[in-house]
Amino acid sequence: MGYREEFILQPGSRLHLARIDPSCKGKHESSEKAAPVIAESLARMRALQYLLYADASQSLLIVLQGLDAAGKDGVVRHLFAGMNPQGTRVASFKQPSAEEHAHDFLWRVHRHTPARGEVVIYNRSHYEDVLVVRVHALAPREVWSKRYALINDFEQMLAESGTRILKFYLHISPEEQLERFKRRLDDPARQWKISESDYSERTLWPKYIEAYEEAIERTSTKLAPWFVIPANHKWFRDLAVSQIVADTMSDMKLKTPPPRVDLADIRKKYHAAAREMR
Repeated sequence: MGYREEFILQPGSRLHLARIDPSCKGKHESSEKAAPVIAESLARMRALQYLLYADASQSLLIVLQGLDAAGKDGVVRHLFAGMNPQGTRVASFKQPSAEEHAHDFLWRVHRHTPARGEVVIYNRSHYEDVLVVRVHALAPREVWSKRYALINDFEQMLAESGTRILKFYLHISPEEQLERFKRRLDDPARQWKISESDYSERTLWPKYIEAYEEAIERTSTKLAPWFVIPANHKWFRDLAVSQIVADTMSDMKLKTPPPRVDLADIRKKYHAAAREMR
């Protein structure tokens, strides 16, 4: 069984994050043992993304969600290691700007969806509007509770337009999060990432888990599935995500497009130019 089958939340299933071990390492003992498999996944992604870019008939949207320090930035760096930046973009969504707040909640994310041939990674996403908004009561229940259906309709529209969608929840434990905060405190190169909310939000952990469980349950669909990725071990997180991405791109039946020019005519021109160079 591959990681797609192991970590997917099937549509209609219940999610209990407390029953999922965030320290899972699969069959691999260590990052060193897993390194060749990770390298293979990156190589597969690189070859498949080349075909996606060349074919330019489909696109891929990767959504990353998780609590603070879950590793979203790390996954972005890992995926970029296996993709050509020419056909890959990242969109990061934080607190809405005044312009964004003046529109419907999907407006700001719709503008960043991938064009045909592109891969776009959302570092946080439209799901903030059923997570942060819910936990902090920034909108009443009757407003945010309707957004699950709107999100499903939005993602169905993207999928039917040729965009494959993968959504990853990076699952870490409270203990691992606190340890990562400590490493930030101790590392001058990463102290800029520290914020007051890192610790104030920890008190809301149960509310966030409840919000994530309901959001993932209600929006994991056949066209836009959710994967719950054990993320305490960064190397295993990267391995699982890259394998799922590579396997999904393989299913897209990507192929090199036919030439857009008359090759016989181009060959004649090449040979004529070569003769002139002699």
